Amino acid sequence: MSAIEKATTELARLPGIGRKTALRLVYHLLKQPAERVRALAAALGALVEEVAPCPRCFNYAQRGQLCEICSDPRRDPGVVCAVEEASDIAAIERSGEYRGLYHVLGGRLSPLDGVSPSDLTVEALVERVRQGGTREVILATNPSVEGEATALYVQQALASLPVRVTRIARGLPVGGDLEYADGVTIAQALAARREMK
Repeated sequence: MSAIEKATTELARLPGIGRKTALRLVYHLLKQPAERVRALAAALGALVEEVAPCPRCFNYAQRGQLCEICSDPRRDPGVVCAVEEASDIAAIERSGEYRGLYHVLGGRLSPLDGVSPSDLTVEALVERVRQGGTREVILATNPSVEGEATALYVQQALASLPVRVTRIARGLPVGGDLEYADGVTIAQALAARREMK
């Protein structure tokens, strides 16, 4: 396999990048100065070497350190918003309405895709709440069948603990992802969250 084919195959593995787009990217990179391509390769290598999940919330952070949000003293530590993926945090942050902390579940329950509760960080969230200081957990999973099932599972896991469990309101389209929602929609969904029963 040639270097062009290898690079195309690897780029085509990225979400939203098909084989034709990957090949266009490879040809674009070949036209760039060698330093620019090496800088991209070094930046990608640094992702692997320097970035790891935050030990508290599982957002991405510098290896061995808390993420920027967990280490921000201006955030309300009593409110934790549980999201499916780290990319959902950026979507909620764009709303400018949320000032609490986060917990990244690492996906959503999906038996058909082989994702079970043990694949998620639900137990770490339960332990975090058990340690005290958390007044409310906001479940901000996507409004899909899997997202609803995940929210219900997390709510049941927290049921015996003294914490208010809420769910973001239906301001988001069913089947949509938080990552692509606009800030106003997310702000409305957070403001109209409801108690889970």
